[in-house]
Amino acid sequence: MRLLNELTIPIISAPMAGGPSTPELAAAVSRAGGLGMLAGALLDLDAFGAKVDSLREVRFGVNLFLPDDPSGADVDAYADRIAPWLEKYDAPRGELTRRDDYYPEKFRWLVQNPVPLVSSTFGTFDAAEVAALHDVGTEVWCTVTSVSEAEEAEASGVDALIVQGPEAGGHRGSFDGSAPEEPLAELLEAVRRASALPRIAAGGLMDGNDVAPLLKSGAAHAAQLGTAFLNTAEAGTRPVHREQLTATEETAVTRAFSGRPARGIVNEFMRDHSGDAPLAYPDLHYLTAPMRAKAGAAGDPSALSMWAGTGHRRARAASATDLMAEWATQLQ
Repeated sequence: MRLLNELTIPIISAPMAGGPSTPELAAAVSRAGGLGMLAGALLDLDAFGAKVDSLREVRFGVNLFLPDDPSGADVDAYADRIAPWLEKYDAPRGELTRRDDYYPEKFRWLVQNPVPLVSSTFGTFDAAEVAALHDVGTEVWCTVTSVSEAEEAEASGVDALIVQGPEAGGHRGSFDGSAPEEPLAELLEAVRRASALPRIAAGGLMDGNDVAPLLKSGAAHAAQLGTAFLNTAEAGTRPVHREQLTATEETAVTRAFSGRPARGIVNEFMRDHSGDAPLAYPDLHYLTAPMRAKAGAAGDPSALSMWAGTGHRRARAASATDLMAEWATQLQ
């Protein structure tokens, strides 16, 4: 709990890969007394290193997606089904580059260039990897969505658990690509009974009033918020995504865009393809990337992945600094 004990505000900014989590957002949260997280996924090694190094003057953490093995799903068949959408946006079929997201190189770089914290999503670091990070003074956290995942992470030697409920926006952090539905409050209590590790609550939390009861009851030691930061000045959220935060009420969990369950604002592409999208990450992520880029550039929300949690309509247009100050008051 070394890092958690250093925080004057027990709030962590979630690592939102693909654009929203900028170094500026992480720095603002850290300077306000919380902990800013940098999303290390979906970056090549040069961009990854540059973003990490830009945060050296503040306390921060880095998140990595652990690689998924091929699922054996028929990606070509799904590509054929979404072909009309690709044609609509004059977008080519995106091709898978590297399945492992440069994970070995990123991990090795973090050992050679230590940071205060590294967290994992889609799995736990193994015992040797945890030891390697500990040896260079790095704390290690793991995102879990079930008791069994929490027990596996604890056995590998991690320092804390990010307990993610189904209310969370973006990708579910499950190890096997599933989407457990146990509500956050119940999951926190179940993990509390199974493990003595510190718990960081994640999922649907939008301000200090949401977080305070979890801290006061002992269910959590801190909270990780993502959607609450999406409309801040420091976030890299696309304008059309910002607009849809308040314009559209419904969110749902889908594999349609990336091949892994992720909660986002419901749109036409999700309605058309959530039922037939296979479990195939990152294959589908790369397959749909050109289409999503074209839709985003056109300001068209119908074919864009707009990750958001269940509390998304409460996201406010403000600076992260101002939100953190307000939440600190609510937590008193």
